[in-house]
Amino acid sequence: MRFTGLVGIAIAGSLIALSGAAPAKAATHARPAAYIEPGGTITVSAASSLTDVLPVIAAAFVKRFPQVTIKFNFGGSSTLVEQLNAGAPVDVIATASDSTMAKALAAGTAVAPLLFAKNTMAIAMPSGNAAKVNALTDLARPGVLVAVCDVAVPCGAAARDLFKNANITVTPVTRELDVRMVLGKVIADEVDAGIVYVTDIKWAGSKVASVNIPSALNVVTSYPVATAKATRNPVAAKAFVQYLRYSFSAQGILRAYGFMKP
Repeated sequence: MRFTGLVGIAIAGSLIALSGAAPAKAATHARPAAYIEPGGTITVSAASSLTDVLPVIAAAFVKRFPQVTIKFNFGGSSTLVEQLNAGAPVDVIATASDSTMAKALAAGTAVAPLLFAKNTMAIAMPSGNAAKVNALTDLARPGVLVAVCDVAVPCGAAARDLFKNANITVTPVTRELDVRMVLGKVIADEVDAGIVYVTDIKWAGSKVASVNIPSALNVVTSYPVATAKATRNPVAAKAFVQYLRYSFSAQGILRAYGFMKP
């Protein structure tokens, strides 16, 4: 069959030559764009709950792309978006909620977001748990000092939704700008309890006691990452965003630190 096919092609070519017709041109294909190795420096603005895990992922990324240097700016998601929208020199932004990222997208300062992780909430107490907090409803008891994030921050919005789900009224004694500030208040024994992420509990280890929140009442938050539209290093910025979302290495590190699949 293979020989017959070759004969057929030869005959067809002969007929074209005898007829005087010009042979058809071979189909042309667009050449793929030349690959550009990521290099240079990028600044990544990221939610405080990513403080521990992102540097580990960055180290793995730099091992793969040794010409890249990554700098971090950690803080509350809403503050990071405000900074980006005000013109801060940021190349990549990762927030702890879709709603905060939406503000950057609406302002046109971030593009092509990808969800790369999820998280959920837990109650952190000082290691001695003097207030004997054992359930979410205990936070509504008179005299229990509770810390949460400000409602403009994803962890604060999650705390608000938790209390609504549990049908309890909690009056926090402090509202912090990011979740690590809440955790710091707990570790310093300045409050009886704080609403933080499960990943913060994992990081704190024996520094805190903790109570899990039933899934029926709990709140799940999503983490989107996007390239800043005004990035000065689009090649490295896009490479880091793709690495964070799609690489087995980055996703494995996120699982090890307690984050859930996107």
